[in-house]
Amino acid sequence: MARTYPHDRFDDLPHGKRVGAHRAPAKKGRGWVPFWWALGTTLLLIGIGIVVLVTLTNRLSFTIPGLPTDAATTTPTAEAVPTAAPTVDPTLSVTVLNGTPDTELAASVTEILTGAGWDVGSTQESDADGVESTFVYYSDAALEGAARGVAASLPASEVILSDDFAETGASITVVVGNDYLVAQG
Repeated sequence: MARTYPHDRFDDLPHGKRVGAHRAPAKKGRGWVPFWWALGTTLLLIGIGIVVLVTLTNRLSFTIPGLPTDAATTTPTAEAVPTAAPTVDPTLSVTVLNGTPDTELAASVTEILTGAGWDVGSTQESDADGVESTFVYYSDAALEGAARGVAASLPASEVILSDDFAETGASITVVVGNDYLVAQG
């Protein structure tokens, strides 16, 4: 049988208070301690991660993307770039590609180059007929003078060192663009 005891002072404890013989009352602000430990640990791990990444990649940049840097705001000094003098070499083969809708323009350019002393090996239509500018392409730096000689024969043309048309077999390739129509007309 269960025994009942008389009512005493321990039966009416206020709720929410800590009870027990060996428990001290809770100190105020103790809830922040785990937060500060977690924050400190997080910052420590981030710092270690940054050090490891900088060590492995040998790169560290504190610039903000999109903002100009001091190097970007300085103006470069103009230096004279040596160019070869325009020459005419009738032993070189020139290919003329028409990049305009005018189908007769390639024949006109061929006549001009032949009249200037150039050997035009091939005249063809380009893959695209909307080429904006006229370019003279050469694939060997030793041919720069000859490429400039071809460009001197054609108004509004630019000279470019490139391997884009090396497979044609010609030393120099002219791609006639829409600006040639304006310069000629």
